[in-house]
Amino acid sequence: MAKRSSRRAARRMYENTHADEANNVRRLFDEQQWSPLDNMQPEQKYRKNIRAQNPSQQTMLDVIDKTPLVFSVGPAGTGKTYIAVAKAVEALEAGAVRRIVLSRPAVEAGESLGFLPGDMEEKLSPYLRPLYDALCDRLSGKRLKALLAEGLIEIAPIAYMRGRTLNNAYVVIDEAQNCTYGQLKMLLTRLGWNSTMVVTGDPGQTDLLPELSGLAEVADKLEQLESVAVVRFARGDVVRHPLVADMIDIL
Repeated sequence: MAKRSSRRAARRMYENTHADEANNVRRLFDEQQWSPLDNMQPEQKYRKNIRAQNPSQQTMLDVIDKTPLVFSVGPAGTGKTYIAVAKAVEALEAGAVRRIVLSRPAVEAGESLGFLPGDMEEKLSPYLRPLYDALCDRLSGKRLKALLAEGLIEIAPIAYMRGRTLNNAYVVIDEAQNCTYGQLKMLLTRLGWNSTMVVTGDPGQTDLLPELSGLAEVADKLEQLESVAVVRFARGDVVRHPLVADMIDIL
């Protein structure tokens, strides 16, 4: 019986193969398609260390290693968020911190998105996308998914930060120009033991009314503290297209 079944299977395979050849048809998907998350495939290699593109970026890299609270303020395109996230990943991989907490305000840039379908995570995804992009540039997709699933990387809206104490964590507050003075005060007081907090933003591009944004005022007040560093980027530090720097001067 077993021999008869194997002969039938072999005959069917032979007939299917010759039928394809007669019809000039090629089987494209006989084998399992390649997936970037396949364990058997070599993962893409990512740079573990970043290199400063200008003196201001080097200053930011240096002060992050020395001070628990860093403000990085300046024009768009100067690499503030990228450096902050890259240093966070570096600290996590080195075991210097137990987790990364990334947060930014869910403020729409000039237009309303209206009702967004899905659960809370899906609703907030459009606002947090820049942080995901920076993480994907430093970690493979598989590694990032694993860290998010384990809670070692947490991306949270500012609205859910009140009442928390962030110990042994690397905290990045992005787009802080869209935080009010009260929100920044609440966020800064979340800092716990053995933690580093980096606050990034461009006071000139707030989506709030100018008098409501608290980034510039908070940075100016805290700059006098010895354990707080304020890195101020300028037009010459822009690392995007050269036209961006020219537009910043005119606009």
